[in-house]
Amino acid sequence: MKLLDLNRHGGIGASCHLVQLGDVRLIIDCGLHPKLSGPEAMPDFTPLNGLDVDAVIITHCHLDHIGSIPVLLRNQHRAPVLMSTSSALLIARMLHNSASVMERQREEQSRSDLPLFTHEEVDRCATRFHGLAYGQTKKISGAKDDVEVTLFPAGHVAGASGIELKFKGRRIFFTGDVQFESQRTVPGARFPTGHIDTIVTETTHGASEPVPGVTREKEIGRLLDTVNRTIARGGSVLIPVFALGRHQELLTLFHEARESRRLAKCPIYSSGLGIDLCDYFDDVARKTSHINFTRSVLKALKVQQTPRKLIPGVDPRQNGIYLVSSGMLVERTPSYLVASCLAGHAHNTIAFVGYCDPDTPGGALREARNGDKFLFAALDTEVKIACQIERFNLSGHAERNELLDFSLRRDPRAIVLNHGDPEARAWFAEEFSRAAPHIKLTNPVPLTPVEV
Repeated sequence: MKLLDLNRHGGIGASCHLVQLGDVRLIIDCGLHPKLSGPEAMPDFTPLNGLDVDAVIITHCHLDHIGSIPVLLRNQHRAPVLMSTSSALLIARMLHNSASVMERQREEQSRSDLPLFTHEEVDRCATRFHGLAYGQTKKISGAKDDVEVTLFPAGHVAGASGIELKFKGRRIFFTGDVQFESQRTVPGARFPTGHIDTIVTETTHGASEPVPGVTREKEIGRLLDTVNRTIARGGSVLIPVFALGRHQELLTLFHEARESRRLAKCPIYSSGLGIDLCDYFDDVARKTSHINFTRSVLKALKVQQTPRKLIPGVDPRQNGIYLVSSGMLVERTPSYLVASCLAGHAHNTIAFVGYCDPDTPGGALREARNGDKFLFAALDTEVKIACQIERFNLSGHAERNELLDFSLRRDPRAIVLNHGDPEARAWFAEEFSRAAPHIKLTNPVPLTPVEV
């Protein structure tokens, strides 16, 4: 297998790989970097000049994995885009939202390089999106060679898939983003068993050492206790979430807690894409067996629109839970604004429940201490941190030891490290070298071809 990482910045960002098996060329994912905008946020497609790919395969619908697909397809006129049946119900909505965000950025920031694609392009691309059932095999043919593609449930988020490629008797497996433990809305990953020749594994939590005794259920209990204490003292709670997945997971969790009287009675504020996607999740749940979700939780929880007249740095004094995106407090998002309103007041809490890139505003705020000055630059607002800032391990990504164990049990000839910061990849590299020094280990450099 020849592999080329087209994510020009490496790490976690615009996930995109060119894979060549014989004369069959595949693109695995095609995302946008969440911390960047414009052309710099896309993969570098220069190595594809003059090349036709035979298929694009998508692991899941977070924008760091799908956000550049319309741009890619401009010069790839025949390649089908394959994904799970659930992802096929979600992908166009996610891309339309991205187009809308970029149109707004163009106006607000006078950006001539935005949007990267239009709503019309998304509609044209949608005719090339094809859903595959988990376990269904699809043959991709080149001039001489064939590759068999099979998708497996990856947990993580609705529709997430691991990708198995079979070529000349060899099995190659891309984990994509994976969570082995079941969540409220999504069952845990069910990956293939037996020997796999080559594994391309995510490494997101490689630098995060699991805390002994910490479980998802204990973290849920701690989150509910934190919310209840905050509401009791007259404060509000901001929970920054990804609109796709974490938002619906928390709604389901809160509904369950309200039903069992474990969650205080208070308003829950939310809005935007996360609420809109509840309809899509409801549709996915009815049409597939992939997730557990119903839109009725919105009515049961009496979810209200996030107040529109929030003033940066000013406590809204609306005692409740704010469940809004982005999960990393990216500038000019609802969570960024709400954080600026709550952070300077001691009765409030900001609760992070998933991965947060250290270089994002969310990553910086997680490390802040009471009394520190924090600049919300995009709002021209500086606050003195007084709120409670908490982290909860409710990530949609597997812990590092789970990924290590999965790979070692498959007895691979080769391991390729993917989707992780340098420190995370370094931990996996050391552990694989220690536990199985015979395995060929590759940590690809962006835009540098490797043969595995």
